[in-house]
Amino acid sequence: MSTLGDFSATTITGEPMPLDQFSGKAVLVVNVASQCGLTPQYAGLEKLHEEYDGKGLVVLGMPCNQFGAQEPGTEKEIATFCETKFGVKFPMTAKIEVNGAGRHPLYAWLIGETGGADISWNFEKFLISKDGRKVQRFSPRATPEDAALREAIRKATK
Repeated sequence: MSTLGDFSATTITGEPMPLDQFSGKAVLVVNVASQCGLTPQYAGLEKLHEEYDGKGLVVLGMPCNQFGAQEPGTEKEIATFCETKFGVKFPMTAKIEVNGAGRHPLYAWLIGETGGADISWNFEKFLISKDGRKVQRFSPRATPEDAALREAIRKATK
């Protein structure tokens, strides 16, 4: 059986990011994009990061350009946009693919753990339990302020 800690990514600045560094914390994984109608969710994701930093939650943004080419920039451009427009301080990865043959292995696992349906759009969310095993999936339309998402985060960080 796989867990979150079995996977790795690359940071937005090009460094290795073994996901086992988040062991013992709940992780909210979000495929993000800078030119999407849902892009304002960055503000709420940063607020979650600030509220739960040190309380057992990591917000992890994973840029993806597979939906309407809404993340066309370089990693440096994405990082600059996120920092200047939304004050993002939560961890971000290099661009990935979430669907198709080039799907990131983490997303293959997340999708498999939640019924097998492809990612539908930018800002789809996966909440992974502290032990890295249990995964809950939330629609792109579920904002970071969504009551069901907030309740799931509250329970996951207990």
